[in-house]
Amino acid sequence: MEKENKASHSGYEIEDVGQVQIADEVIAVIAGLAATEVDGVQQMSGNINNELVSKLGMKNLSRGVKVSIDGEQVDVVLNLILKYGVSIPKISREVQEKVKGAIETMTGLTVNEVNIRIAGIQTEDE
Repeated sequence: MEKENKASHSGYEIEDVGQVQIADEVIAVIAGLAATEVDGVQQMSGNINNELVSKLGMKNLSRGVKVSIDGEQVDVVLNLILKYGVSIPKISREVQEKVKGAIETMTGLTVNEVNIRIAGIQTEDE
């Protein structure tokens, strides 16, 4: 059985069982949810904060996330808005580790890079 190469899905074979395809949107949601669980991340750029996810749905978590898949290799770019006063390098590293771990654990794919772009800082007053 030959793998289908679709831009909107990543796929891989499970020996003697069949093929698994994961939509890019699913990987983006996993990344977005993992990122917003890190204390210090206010929200994804162009997205809602984690408290509103239950009201508006999981699909909104993929905004501010770009996923590139090549076979079983994944690259992720996250646009974040952080809370004022946090250590940007520390929070960025925590997000990278959390996103990488979540994607690899849940999908079985290998994450090459998790790149962070700080789109803004939000104060408590905003």
